[in-house]
Amino acid sequence: MHVREENIQMEVRTFARTGATKARDVWLMILAATVILFGGTAYGQQNLSSQQNLSAQQDLSEISKELTNPVSNVWSMFTEFDLFFSDGNIKKTGGSKVGGRMIFQPVLPIPLYGEGPHQWKLITRPTIPEIFSQPIPRGFNDFTNLGGLGDTQLPLLVSPPTGNWLLGLGPTLLLPTATRTEFGRQQVGAGPALIVGYKAKDWIGGVFPQYTWRVAGWNGKDKPDASYLSLLYFFAYSLPDAWQIGFNPTINYDAKATSGNRWNVPVGLFVSKTTKVRKMPVKYVLSIEYSVASQYAFGQRAQVKLSIVPVIPSLVKKAIFGGS
Repeated sequence: MHVREENIQMEVRTFARTGATKARDVWLMILAATVILFGGTAYGQQNLSSQQNLSAQQDLSEISKELTNPVSNVWSMFTEFDLFFSDGNIKKTGGSKVGGRMIFQPVLPIPLYGEGPHQWKLITRPTIPEIFSQPIPRGFNDFTNLGGLGDTQLPLLVSPPTGNWLLGLGPTLLLPTATRTEFGRQQVGAGPALIVGYKAKDWIGGVFPQYTWRVAGWNGKDKPDASYLSLLYFFAYSLPDAWQIGFNPTINYDAKATSGNRWNVPVGLFVSKTTKVRKMPVKYVLSIEYSVASQYAFGQRAQVKLSIVPVIPSLVKKAIFGGS
C-alpha cells in the first residue's frame, strides 16, 4: 500500500509541471513554428526572378512601414507571445519567476471621411491578454502560477490627415473581462488616449499614452480604484528587404500602488521581417526588453516577445460619412 502511494505521488510529480515550464514550452513551439514558416517562405521567394523579387520586396517594405504606423489604414491581427521574468523583494531565493502570455490586438482602422492622404479615420485596437502562466505571490517566497483572461483595454482614436505627422485622439476604455480576480480590477474604466509621432522615408517614431480611471465596478471596495498610465514609446528604422530594427516598450505607472511599486520602465530592442505566407503579408517581430525600474515588492524585470502580424483585407472600404 505504501509503495502504491509513492508511485501515485511520483506520477503526479511527473505530470504536474510548473506553469513556468508550460509557458516556456508554448513559447518555444511558437518560435520553432515561426522559424520553419519563415524559412519555407524565404526559400519560395528565391524562385522568383530578380525583377519580381525586387518589386515584391519594395511592396513588403511599404507594408512593414504601415504596420509600424499606429494610425495607418492597414487592417491586421497583431498577436504577441511573451515570455517574462519577474522578481522583487518578496522573492529572496532562487532565480526570477517565469510566466507566459499571449496578447491579441486586432488593429481595425475605420475610414470616417475623405479619401487617400486626406482621410479621417477611427482607430480601434482592443488589447486582449490571455495569460498562460502568471506567477502570483501568496506570501514571502511562496508563489503559485495561474492562467486565464485579463482585462481588455479599448482605445478609440480619431486620426485626422496630418501629412507626415502622426496624430490620434480619443477615449480609452477598461472592460472587466478578467476570468480571475488576480488578473483584473473588476472595474469599468475610462480616460484619454493620444498618439503623437512623425514618419520619414526610412524611420518612424512616436508615443502612445493612455490614462485610465475607474468609473464603475462591482468589486471596488476590495481593490483600489483604477488610476494608471500606459505609455508605449516606439521607433523603427527600415532596412533593405523589408527588415526593421527599433524599439517599442510600454511604460506602466499605477498611481494607487504603494510607494516603490508604481513604476515599471522597460527599455528594449526589436528586429522584424515582413514576408509573405502564400499571398498574405505577415510581419514577424522578435523583441528583448529589460526594466530599468520595476516594482519593489514583485514585478516584471525582463521579457522576450515574439509578434506575428498578418495583414487582413479591410472590411470597411468606403468612408462612413463620404467625402472626396
